Amino acid sequence: MSEATVSDEQLRLFIERIERLEEEKKGIADDIRDTYNEAKSQGYDPKIMRQIVRLRKLPPHDRKEMEAILDVYKSALGID
Repeated sequence: MSEATVSDEQLRLFIERIERLEEEKKGIADDIRDTYNEAKSQGYDPKIMRQIVRLRKLPPHDRKEMEAILDVYKSALGID
């Protein structure tokens, strides 16, 4: 088997693997959307839930810093 054939096969395997992962990602995205829709049907606000999920991903120090800066900006603009 020539080196080009081995490289071609390796590339094909990478592409197929990426395609499978993309399909899995789409399925997970659909599941997340369905979960937000279910929560909405129970009276929860998906927009706020998305913000909470985003905040929970942040390290506590970064979250506190962001909230402090947000408070400064809101105060400067007379919001609140």
